[in-house]
Amino acid sequence: MRGGALNPLHVVRLLMIYRHSLRALLVSILFALASPAVFGETPAALTTDDVAPLAQDDFDAKSAAIDKLIARHDAPSRAILKALSADNVLAADSGEVLLQDGDALKDAVSGKTVTANDAQPVTLNNLLRSKVAGALSGLQLDSPDLETRRAAVEALLKDPDPSMKAQIDAARAKETDPALKKRLDTLWAMTALHNPDVATRLEAVKLVAARHDLDMYELLRPLVAKKADGSFAEPNDAIRAAAQQGIDSLDAIQRRSEIAGTVFAGLSLGSVLLLAALGLAITYGLIGVINMAHGEFLMIGAYATYVVQNLVQRYAPGAFDWYPLFAIPASFLAAALVGIVLERLVLKHLYGRPLETLLTTFGVSLILIQATRMIFGAQNVQVSNPSWMSGGVTVLPNLILPYNRIAILAFSLIVVGIAWAVLTKTRLGLFVRAVTQNRRMAACVGVKTALVDSYAFAFGAGIAGLGGCALSQIGNVGPDLGQNYIIDSFMAVVLGGVGQIAGTVIGGFGLGLVSKAIEPFWGAVLAKIAVLVLIVLFIQKRPQGMFALKGRSAEA
Repeated sequence: MRGGALNPLHVVRLLMIYRHSLRALLVSILFALASPAVFGETPAALTTDDVAPLAQDDFDAKSAAIDKLIARHDAPSRAILKALSADNVLAADSGEVLLQDGDALKDAVSGKTVTANDAQPVTLNNLLRSKVAGALSGLQLDSPDLETRRAAVEALLKDPDPSMKAQIDAARAKETDPALKKRLDTLWAMTALHNPDVATRLEAVKLVAARHDLDMYELLRPLVAKKADGSFAEPNDAIRAAAQQGIDSLDAIQRRSEIAGTVFAGLSLGSVLLLAALGLAITYGLIGVINMAHGEFLMIGAYATYVVQNLVQRYAPGAFDWYPLFAIPASFLAAALVGIVLERLVLKHLYGRPLETLLTTFGVSLILIQATRMIFGAQNVQVSNPSWMSGGVTVLPNLILPYNRIAILAFSLIVVGIAWAVLTKTRLGLFVRAVTQNRRMAACVGVKTALVDSYAFAFGAGIAGLGGCALSQIGNVGPDLGQNYIIDSFMAVVLGGVGQIAGTVIGGFGLGLVSKAIEPFWGAVLAKIAVLVLIVLFIQKRPQGMFALKGRSAEA
């Protein structure tokens, strides 16, 4: 044809260029035609035959009936779908399908109240339940309320159903909110991965890969998989390349998340070891006592936190979120009080006899554990987190950092800062450093070394009590709590250097990081053994630890 007539080939090309817009327009028209009233027409009324398959045991018949209900878009069909979701659909022996409304039974078609003593619940398998849930979410996609539409999209993203593609297409075509439109694009892509059109599949793969969601693995892997005969499940090279690129991107995100998670777990464990080892570093460096009861100071601090929690719950429940502020000084004072009593009554008579001190403090440890069992019982007790320490922050797609762990990490650093200030900026700290470096010379210039020993021991025990307060926020509290940390605490002190705060900090965090780095490969038990072997080898080369201290060990 000539004289300005359209070439059919040109028309085809134009249709290919605007296929997405035309598809969206056609879907919108189809949905409009399926609506309750179009051009004055009313859809056929719901009949008994439409819902009768729900009362049968035939899976295919039930599935077909549910598909018909989804396609109708009328109020009775939505009511039945909601009842199916809530397990409120019953089947009478006569074959009637009934909806339970409180104590009443209503006919699913007529809505009339009926009496049926023989009605049995209609059961759905997981596949049909998923279809009903997806349908209910899909029916909300055309809601005028933005939050309702957003909730529907999020629900469908968790469990995308290809049968909902028509509704998703229609919602995507008319959505005006930019953020929700982007989420709808992703949802559309998840339902269009197996579309017969190559260009549509390619666009869907790119959208899914761009989401950077690790849950998308299972959607992309089948596209690069091979069949039994060696051919690819996805015949198009471009689609396979795009899917593989998305998988590589997800693998990189997974590796970063694992590394970041391991580092945070190591720092979290290190912060706990630091709180347990800091007081031990002070007392061991000052007095040279191997205190096997040091772990019980953590236990005392944890139980002090438990007592404070119960008191606040009983007498000031409105202030429960702030009970840790009261528990911190209480745990410090409780552990410090037990520490100074132990030092005055027992340890001061055993200075210079390390083996006897080791055995005695081990006995004291058993006594404290048994006393705790008699007072609080042998079972673990629960210490609840305040609301501001519950939950976590998402930093990567599959990495959530719990608020309580972050709080403990910050708390341990604050305690380290306070201990450093006490030991370097106060008169007590000056005496402690003097006695640690040269006890005889300090005594000659008038320092009451015995009193300094008591104060320093109480201070170290109090810091361990603060560690127990922190531990109570990440696990249950029991009489054996301290036994889990005493060996690791000693290793952190020996590794960092006896009596050195900086060495204890590095030793605690270093042990935590190394342990968590080894655990994924060898397990928790072998990781502890490996860490112990590494420390033994390190001490063989550097007996004084990472930071040497000129002190009482040089006087002997």
